[in-house]
Amino acid sequence: MTFDLKRVLESKKALRRKLAARPVGEKLAMLDALRERALALREAGDHLRHSTVHEAPEKYRPVQNKEKHPSADFGRKASLS
Repeated sequence: MTFDLKRVLESKKALRRKLAARPVGEKLAMLDALRERALALREAGDHLRHSTVHEAPEKYRPVQNKEKHPSADFGRKASLS
């Protein structure tokens, strides 16, 4: 997919002209449809937000001893061999 800014801008202008030429009643009908769609999306988003499991982040504590954690060498062993 190529990105041609000139072509995109021309397409936007053409769409705006086409929408501006439509009768007011048709524009209002489009606005109503967009409003209904926005409400449906908002309700779906609210439903997803409330039905998702949210876990509290792990509480991290400072390391008490100075020993190196075993996972600190993870990935090094493969690169050294």
